[in-house]
Amino acid sequence: MKNLTNDTIIHKNINGTEFIQFKKLLEYPKLKHGYTLRKNNINIQVKDEDKTELIGSYKKVANALEFDYRNILKPHQTHTDRVEVANNVEEKFENVDGLITNKKDIFLCTTSADCTSLFFYDDNKKVVADVHSGWRGTLQKIGKKAVEKMIKEFGCNPLDIICCISPCIRKCHFEVEQDVMERFKNEFEYTGRINEIIEQGKILEGVQKYNIDTTLINKIILQEIGLKEQNIIDSNLCTVCNSDLFHSYRVDKEASGRNGAFIGMK
Repeated sequence: MKNLTNDTIIHKNINGTEFIQFKKLLEYPKLKHGYTLRKNNINIQVKDEDKTELIGSYKKVANALEFDYRNILKPHQTHTDRVEVANNVEEKFENVDGLITNKKDIFLCTTSADCTSLFFYDDNKKVVADVHSGWRGTLQKIGKKAVEKMIKEFGCNPLDIICCISPCIRKCHFEVEQDVMERFKNEFEYTGRINEIIEQGKILEGVQKYNIDTTLINKIILQEIGLKEQNIIDSNLCTVCNSDLFHSYRVDKEASGRNGAFIGMK
């Protein structure tokens, strides 16, 4: 079995449930978190007709991370830039791609299959956030907006906030055409780092392709809002390169499952 442990993350197998955890977040005993692998039929995909597989996956993750699966709170994600505050596990969040809470025993969950999940934690204010940042969310700076909401709603100081970046599609595989490339160029040219963010790629069937580094964008915009560079911690894993271990939409298309990003405080 390939082991994904590196300088920032550890690859764990607890009772047959595999996931990665960030070494930095493990420094806080009351904080529970994990990013799931696809092994052992873990699929955090919400289907309208039958939630048996989803509940089974929730139970496996909750058992491994030692919390009650009934306390998992997941928004209905639609690639928005909306981030909301969660106060109760019974709340419903439609068209929301990020949740923030300062309540114990609410375990936030976002899902992805190549998109980025951002784990936020402020140990001073005891606030967590879980944000789904696909390429559309990244264009809309949803990570930065989550921090702004943490500051506004809970008085967080960005210098105290840790952000951990999940496995996601990386520049090596995030290939787009000119229309999407121009949207990124127009939005982020002000950074002065557009040549790092966008790389001219192959010409396929007469069409010029471009590769976009959305991870770098997230790092830049989080530093803009005041996070310390050393508190922005990257898993350094590509879900496409490791599609044998993570669900990847680019690889599996409509048959793709979903990886789950879980975080909460006991």
